[in-house]
Amino acid sequence: MDTEYWLQRWREGRTGWHHTDVMPLLEQHWPALAVPRGTRVLVPLCGKSLDMLWLSRQGLDVLGVDVSPVAIAAFLAENGLHAHTRSETDGTHHAIDNPPGGAIEIINGNAFTLEAASLAACGAFYDRAAMIALPAPLRERLAGEVYAKLPARARGLLITLDYPAGEMQGPPFSVDDAEAHRLLDAHWRIKQLERRDILASQPSFSERGVTALHTAVYGLERRHA
Repeated sequence: MDTEYWLQRWREGRTGWHHTDVMPLLEQHWPALAVPRGTRVLVPLCGKSLDMLWLSRQGLDVLGVDVSPVAIAAFLAENGLHAHTRSETDGTHHAIDNPPGGAIEIINGNAFTLEAASLAACGAFYDRAAMIALPAPLRERLAGEVYAKLPARARGLLITLDYPAGEMQGPPFSVDDAEAHRLLDAHWRIKQLERRDILASQPSFSERGVTALHTAVYGLERRHA
């Protein structure tokens, strides 16, 4: 799994993971995190997610990151937005003009190369499709090299998928409760907020041979270093 894989998916329009509405699980569970208005929220592998607009409307500053310029251009065009751009060492930054609430900035770059100062400025993260998009070695890096660099008391909302091992070749990859804790327990207090059976509503998984499918939502709080 490499960057070119995702770039090709965006170029070909094979983006079945994209939701045309705000994720209901975000709307339902984000308030429980009690993230203060004005907090900067990291959204890795953000694509053109409408969840970024929802977070902005809550008075939060959004920092999205995605490797695909196609995804970022689509986000701007489809939502009637414009941005000022600048080049930095970690990629091309797109600062949205006149966001609906808090600031929105999207970096066309790799989440693993974000500057430490950028991560330290994020008091929260939202992960709907990053952890499950990555194979095991990169999930380790996301937890250990990105999320672990967020500051003490940062909050996070993680949404995962869980299906029987060996039934499907990801992405999306299965991340069960045991793995979520293994990846995150060292640096985060983690609490499962919800787990539900969604196989009946996801026929594409059944077509690929999956016999059970659950989604889980976790609320996280960064431990002190």
